[in-house]
Amino acid sequence: MQRKMARKNFWLIAGFVFLWNSGFIGGEFGLPYAGVFTLLFWRYLALTLLLTLYLYVKRDLWWIGWRYAWSFMLVGVLAHGVWLTCVLISIDYGVPAGIVALVVALQPLATGAVSGSVIGEPTPLTRWLGLIVGFIGVAIPVVSRVDFHDVSDMVAWFIPLLAVIAITIASLIERKIDLKKDYPRIPIDLSLFYQSMATTAAVALPAIFWEQLSTQWTGVFISAMVWLVLGVSLGAYSLMWLLVERIDATRVAALFYMGPPVTMLMAWIAFDDRVQLVDLIGLTVVLVGVLLTYAKQKVPPGSFEG
Repeated sequence: MQRKMARKNFWLIAGFVFLWNSGFIGGEFGLPYAGVFTLLFWRYLALTLLLTLYLYVKRDLWWIGWRYAWSFMLVGVLAHGVWLTCVLISIDYGVPAGIVALVVALQPLATGAVSGSVIGEPTPLTRWLGLIVGFIGVAIPVVSRVDFHDVSDMVAWFIPLLAVIAITIASLIERKIDLKKDYPRIPIDLSLFYQSMATTAAVALPAIFWEQLSTQWTGVFISAMVWLVLGVSLGAYSLMWLLVERIDATRVAALFYMGPPVTMLMAWIAFDDRVQLVDLIGLTVVLVGVLLTYAKQKVPPGSFEG
């Protein structure tokens, strides 16, 4: 029985890691046919409509009031809107998807380092040390590629750090919500609905007035959209919470560190993005930072949101 359960968990983990990290690849496939904000607008509009229909059929679609809703919406704008905007801008500029994945993998480390201030506990030195080592690991492949004489090139390579900051803040807000006893405990799918609705509204203005919703509705773009909505936003998110129920949040959070090598492999297959020696060195150093962070510590709840 235990062997059967372990085998089932293995396939759930494999499915989650594949689906979640395929989002970087799906985004890169879609970007030639729509601007960053337009791509996100269509993706989250479709997701919001699907969730609305699903929750209505379940009779779980209800308004919790602005007092509570704004917090969930803010989490959505940061964890989906700002995070993905930064990721896609970098990829659109030409930063390899695997390197972007390596940078954003710092998020659990950053959340672990600063979460103590949220829950009123001192942060262990190992977490700060792990975060510093992680940053060094990310800097190795990034700095070796950046043209420091080109401001736009510097911005493109370092903008994923804004994604890390945004999703870290979102994770801390969600953690604070969890600690508030007067906040309603709403279902995960309803929380995702509020997050998706707020993200759609946030990217609508730049998508409409800056990019004019310019979209080439090719087969490739439609396929990328279907995959991003069903495979990543719904599939990966559902598997994540299923895994949290079957194992625990700490071990699920650890799965996000598998993102960079998996994304690098997929980007090599899909776009022939070559993995350089400095990339492997950076991955190794980040792994050391992760091990330092995990040394006799648990990853704080909420560190894998997004």
